[in-house]
Amino acid sequence: MTIDSDGFAAPAALVEHARRFRAEGGTPAVPRVAATVLLLRPAGDDFEVYVIRRVAAMAFGGMYAFPGGGVDRSDSQAHLDWAGPEPAEWAGRLGVAPEAAQAVVCAAAREVFEEAGVLLAGPDASTVVGDVSGDEREAARQDLEARRVGFADLLAGRRLTLRSDLLLPWSRWITPEFEPRRFDTYFFVALLPEGQRTRDVSGEADHTMWIRPADALARAEAGELTMLPPTLVTLAQVVAAGDLAGVARAAAGRDAATPVTPRLDLPDDGEPRFVLG
Repeated sequence: MTIDSDGFAAPAALVEHARRFRAEGGTPAVPRVAATVLLLRPAGDDFEVYVIRRVAAMAFGGMYAFPGGGVDRSDSQAHLDWAGPEPAEWAGRLGVAPEAAQAVVCAAAREVFEEAGVLLAGPDASTVVGDVSGDEREAARQDLEARRVGFADLLAGRRLTLRSDLLLPWSRWITPEFEPRRFDTYFFVALLPEGQRTRDVSGEADHTMWIRPADALARAEAGELTMLPPTLVTLAQVVAAGDLAGVARAAAGRDAATPVTPRLDLPDDGEPRFVLG
């Protein structure tokens, strides 16, 4: 799939689905708020991103994506030690109320721990935990994934502080209106903390890997990796940033509040295309 400034060609199956939705006067589903994280790490003079392939039985199964998922009720009710920008500041960056902003940030940190085994927390506001692959931490991760414990309780029980400053807001995407399952997803970038490593622990993925973003785009273009447009566009954006320092600089100036909602253009003549807007 090639994406340019004008958008991208619409697959025939989606065009048929969209036409049927419009003809039947379908009511758009309410998007579920979600968060996803591009974990990045140095790789020589370049950098790599961590991607997972969703199992076929899931929504977007077979697609490569970044760790992430929906905001849970526990994220919005969390009372936890917090380091970095306060929820009110996050609210300005994300375009929502402070309580909702805290929930999104909590969801991002929780999901990256659940799906990649990476914990964006530390004993205080200036440090971050090291290796969290031990049996005790893995048992805690499994309890979190199974919802036997909330993220705030997990951190509090270990006297850890959520390092919200390790997450950099990048963008926001909303699924097109004709899709039966819709998400309002906030994209973040984060550098893999020193001493930590990703682990293939999520039952929602059947393959994981670190890959240079430029290589991921090339393999997607060649048909070797299947990715949805938000993933492809975001990879192209971080590639354009040049290096990890450039990604951080770019994140500081990005609009993560205004959503990108692909709109299907169905001209009377010409090829149907998704327009990014």
